[in-house]
Amino acid sequence: MKFHWFAQQFHTHLPEDYGDTVRSAWVTPPASYADPSQVGEEYHMYLRLMQQADKLGWDSLLLNEHHQTSLAMTPSPNLLAAVLAATTENSAIALCGNSLALYNPPIRVAEEIAMLDCLSGGRVIAGIVFGTPMDSAFSYGVPPIELRERFHEARELVHRAWKAKEPFAFNGKYSQLRYVNPWPRPVQSELPIWIPGSGSVETWSVVNELDYCYGYLSFSGKQSATPIVNGFWDYTESTGGNMNPNRMAFTQVICCADTDREAEEQYYDAVRYFYRQNPVAPEFGNPPGYTSQESLRAMLSREKTISAEEREKANKGELSFWDYDRLGYIIAGTPERVEQRVRELVTDLRIGQLITCMHVGNLPEEVAAKNNYLFGTRVAPKLRDIWAEHEDRWTPKVSQERVAALQLTDQSA
Repeated sequence: MKFHWFAQQFHTHLPEDYGDTVRSAWVTPPASYADPSQVGEEYHMYLRLMQQADKLGWDSLLLNEHHQTSLAMTPSPNLLAAVLAATTENSAIALCGNSLALYNPPIRVAEEIAMLDCLSGGRVIAGIVFGTPMDSAFSYGVPPIELRERFHEARELVHRAWKAKEPFAFNGKYSQLRYVNPWPRPVQSELPIWIPGSGSVETWSVVNELDYCYGYLSFSGKQSATPIVNGFWDYTESTGGNMNPNRMAFTQVICCADTDREAEEQYYDAVRYFYRQNPVAPEFGNPPGYTSQESLRAMLSREKTISAEEREKANKGELSFWDYDRLGYIIAGTPERVEQRVRELVTDLRIGQLITCMHVGNLPEEVAAKNNYLFGTRVAPKLRDIWAEHEDRWTPKVSQERVAALQLTDQSA
């Protein structure tokens, strides 16, 4: 069982009524809400928490790419990855990922990931994403109907650039390059590749064809995700794909404390902030051409495991703390309770790569650091044996060895 540290790098200084007064926290949020000095300190906070996680034995430190939004201030995850590559020693650096269709030419992604792999000593996970419509269509102007075609052409170029021994010409529909010869090449001969998705059949097809790791990066928890994750495994089995649990990554918000009461006291305000401060205007959510008819039919046919009323209350911050926990949005409580709930989650959904969201909303840094410590020392070690019989080709060998050595050191201390 692998654990990947993550935080949706929220702006933590939004006014209480932000979610009610701002029509969309994505694409058009007023830039006046972001004081650059505050944002700079937030970046330092997230880096400190990730550096702590590296010492506590997380298998990777995960970064994502989003644009023009107050809920994930990471327009260039590779910049933060460079800092982590130079200031950490054990954990992999997971990029989940670079939005390939937004780069022109996308060879830039091949170059930057190769640089990061060299800088980190072979610790990079190369996540590549289609990009949300808010990022790709509305912030960067890519026509939705072109998005997948651009992505796949870019993916072919990037992968070929990493493997080629000699310069080559690339003549695609969107990229034409007479000489492709990136310096340097990655340390890893086969970079682990993850593709996050939201349940589209086309993404499942690509992931299975190329034996990538699939990431379901939702913040709605087990109950909401079960039909999609089960759908992926059903599709994988029906098409003869690899059923290794290490090919499934899943995001889960963790709220760990010494007592259940302390968990509610320390995390509830931040959980409400996280879910209520991120409205997305309807016209940005799924424009024509972004989702195929096949995937739309599949989405509409899936069982609805959370009622519309409960979902609306969750997104408005109106659920009780323990209702957020009951519905799976968060896993909260003592280390013993968190361990039990995580064990149920990963075994029921066949998850080998758990992306633990350890900072949420406007959580104070000291609470997030305590969350790191409790989970890293009292929860994760008890879950390591899950899926241990399965090979893991989707995390770097170097980080696997270093994290394992760190665990042995901790056990002997």
